[in-house]
Amino acid sequence: MANDLIINFAPTGLIPTKEMTPYVPVSVNEIIEDVHMAVELGISMVHLHAREEGTGSPSHKAEIYRRIISGIRSFSKDLIICVSLSGRVVNNFEHRAEPLLLDGNEKPDMGSLTLSSLNFNSTASINSPDTIEKLSSEMNKRGIMPELEAFDNGMINYAKYLIKKNLLHPPHYFNLMIGNIACAQADLLHVGVMINDLPADSSFSLAGIGNSQLMMNSTAIAMGWGVRIGLEDNIWFDSDRSKLATNADFLKRIHKLALVNERNVMSPGKLRTLLSLENGFGNYGRKITNE
Repeated sequence: MANDLIINFAPTGLIPTKEMTPYVPVSVNEIIEDVHMAVELGISMVHLHAREEGTGSPSHKAEIYRRIISGIRSFSKDLIICVSLSGRVVNNFEHRAEPLLLDGNEKPDMGSLTLSSLNFNSTASINSPDTIEKLSSEMNKRGIMPELEAFDNGMINYAKYLIKKNLLHPPHYFNLMIGNIACAQADLLHVGVMINDLPADSSFSLAGIGNSQLMMNSTAIAMGWGVRIGLEDNIWFDSDRSKLATNADFLKRIHKLALVNERNVMSPGKLRTLLSLENGFGNYGRKITNE
């Protein structure tokens, strides 16, 4: 990977609520405002989750994503935007794929693709082989790049299986999700084996879940890798869980770590080139091919 630091900003997620932390952006306007703040500080891409207006519950609705994406592109024409296609709440393929129907200025560049089912502390994310393959095919058809989410080595192996089936095409981008209770743990052995197993032509960011967030982000920055950061993965600023964080708190700390490690933040334009995405400014996603 290039020495510039990929910062993948995950501001909202599915789990944090206003009851858990007042700082999580939930409404369309709150999410747009936090992304605007992040762009001003410096990020490479954003990983979006939509929430229902009024209730704040997770939403798959294309209309809500359309409003969020439109708002972001009013001030950033080239920021790489990824929409969540998570199976943690909705398992129906048609619902999960709904954000992929957006087009024109609201077309997402990427859609998240979790590479297997998995358990969290008290819930499961169901990702059947059939659903994973259908989401991959739909993204290929619509010229949207999968953001590959791997929580352990088995998921990376499944990505290689999809490559053999011509469902994933290089270059690839992975979020390596570290520290979930049922998956790869936050230590150098797990991280190193996962990175070693990545397919050729892969870029990646490390995400630490909960208390492992700072450790994994710090490791990634020191080693020349990318980071995923935001309230989606952790709501606490400190390991003692005495201070609730804002997204700005997390991003400012990442920038300080990047500075002392002599790393520049990768611009959205440079990451677009690295991932073979369209240039932005009205053209988004991947060029549709006949592969």
